[in-house]
Amino acid sequence: MTTLDDIRAAHDRIRSRVHRTPLLSSATLATSAGVARVALKCENLQKTGSFKARGALNALSQLDAGAQARGVVSFSAGNHAQALAWGARTAGVKCTVVMPATASQTKVAATRGYGAEVILHGTGTEALAKAHEMSEQQGLTLVHPFDDDRIIAGTGTVALEILDEWKGAPDVVVVPIGGGGLISGIALAIKELAPATRVIGVEPTGAAVMRQSLDAGHPTSMKSTNTIADGLAAPMAGVRNFEIVKRYVDDVVLVSDDEIAEAMRMLLLRGKLLAEPAGAAAAAALVTGKFPTRSSESVVLLVSGGNVDTERIKSLI
Repeated sequence: MTTLDDIRAAHDRIRSRVHRTPLLSSATLATSAGVARVALKCENLQKTGSFKARGALNALSQLDAGAQARGVVSFSAGNHAQALAWGARTAGVKCTVVMPATASQTKVAATRGYGAEVILHGTGTEALAKAHEMSEQQGLTLVHPFDDDRIIAGTGTVALEILDEWKGAPDVVVVPIGGGGLISGIALAIKELAPATRVIGVEPTGAAVMRQSLDAGHPTSMKSTNTIADGLAAPMAGVRNFEIVKRYVDDVVLVSDDEIAEAMRMLLLRGKLLAEPAGAAAAAALVTGKFPTRSSESVVLLVSGGNVDTERIKSLI
């Protein structure tokens, strides 16, 4: 299992190459939720538009010379694809990403723009299988978007920044879940450093693979997902991520697509922040009361990304 020392080492590796994203207070969300304070950790303002840059850089920085020469491969619906392509270009490493055939064209174009070869292939599960096949046949290093200790350590650096800026610890930290990469890194760091802080995970009802896994007692997969939050539509829960979530996360709650869309509108119109649907999931869970809070509590919401195409913005806003 990833350790707190791994997260601290990742922080040292990548902090000069990523943004220390702002932690912005929101009186509107605090009033709506009936809590003392709400702050937004704005990873939508991160390099490549999401938190994924952290894990990608941490993974790429640990490749040996042979792996760098051969190149890397991964699968992704979009944000990890962009982050890995960007990081690989800066490192001079060839990058190939297999994306589902239904991937956002904006995210596909951005990934290609960062210099990666993009292969559109089937469903999320089929894209994963294709990436594994290419890794084995071509000797490429597979950089998994979430079930990878280097990725988990990279995402944990978000928590180090929150705790450092807070000068203590918030009462609750709320994190969206796809395959579990973001929440596993954050939950590990938060619980090791501030065990009294509650960590709440949020999934869409149409892609609730981590909730399903926790209920089953083991990592599971889904044949299909159905949500506007493509960044949370992972077809399976990561094995490493599941173990960390089971150990450190207090609860995983579900939000509907309508609730996500309303939170996205609130963040844009009241908070002046553009979040993609996945990035608005934590706010949706708070304002709809999916988990209990007290009026004296402080809450941090992860705005995990802001990569959303114009047509999606039009349809939701």
